[in-house]
Amino acid sequence: MDTKTLQTLAKVGPIKYPDGIAYAPGPQRVFVSDEHGDVDAVIDTKTNSLMASIPLGGGAGNTVYDSGSGHILVAVHEKNEVVAIDPAGLKIIGRYPMTGIESPHGIALDVSGRLAFVAGEDNHMLAVVDLNTMKVLATHPVGKDPDVLAFDPGLKRLYVSAESGNVFVFRENGETLVDEGHTSIPHAHTVSVDSNTHLVYFPLENIDGHPLLRIMEPITKQ
Repeated sequence: MDTKTLQTLAKVGPIKYPDGIAYAPGPQRVFVSDEHGDVDAVIDTKTNSLMASIPLGGGAGNTVYDSGSGHILVAVHEKNEVVAIDPAGLKIIGRYPMTGIESPHGIALDVSGRLAFVAGEDNHMLAVVDLNTMKVLATHPVGKDPDVLAFDPGLKRLYVSAESGNVFVFRENGETLVDEGHTSIPHAHTVSVDSNTHLVYFPLENIDGHPLLRIMEPITKQ
């Protein structure tokens, strides 16, 4: 999409079940989780073409770009691991077990703090992962069927939304997470946060028969 005109520039595929998406600025490539195709699909933004499909060995959860390492990270369901991909060479360069997590799906990163947060769909647990060693440091319970995660680097807050409508909020304290509570928002399985305003966005698919965007402002202690 052209962000100025909102015109469609190209349509790229086929991708069976696109889920997560991440952009690697160096090679200028978009990586798309194909959840049902068990691959990470790669799009060349210079030609707007599908250039590769990287086999993962299981269903693809969310895909994120780690600017600290320059790698693409993908959660892999059946393998219970996170895969690291070299976005230039288009090769898997590491597979890391997510101990205590079943069917990892959602991922969010604290790039400066070198932490990753990975949510397991099947056992409703959240892992705190050291991005330098890729070892799980701790796990925390979250809502049923966790999906999308969002991290606010300014407030050091992590939002974990679930298909069950349960939204959990954590505050990062060093390498640990402090549970700040949870709430119920129907259909809130997707969340995004604006790191400048700290506003939190929940696009809800069906409220009284219509889609709705709910915008929430976090409460900060003075």
